[in-house]
Amino acid sequence: QVQLQESGGGLVQAGGSLTLSCVASGSIFRINAMGWYRQAPGKRRELVAVVDSDGSTNYGDSVKGRFTISRDNAANTVYLQMNSLKPEDTAVYYCNLQGYRDYFRHLGVWGQGTLVNVSS
Repeated sequence: QVQLQESGGGLVQAGGSLTLSCVASGSIFRINAMGWYRQAPGKRRELVAVVDSDGSTNYGDSVKGRFTISRDNAANTVYLQMNSLKPEDTAVYYCNLQGYRDYFRHLGVWGQGTLVNVSS
């Protein structure tokens, strides 16, 4: 059983910063990509940022220049540094892992989510 444990969410004022962490545990053969998605009330889940095993990154347009994703491969951990937070960043943030259970079987896992609430 592979699990993702998220931490770091909370309440912050607009313009402030938060750092989210996500640790993967369990039987994992290989991790390809780890990333963050978010879902605000009444809206669809959207990409925030993702980092591949080679370090390449991709960001959602609304967070470019403000958020930074990083990854510690040895610790199976991904981080999201969020700066210049805006009220519209308020959402539940979900960690996601894409990889393989073994040489053949794909693995896709979601965390339970952590709430980020940005007050104006």
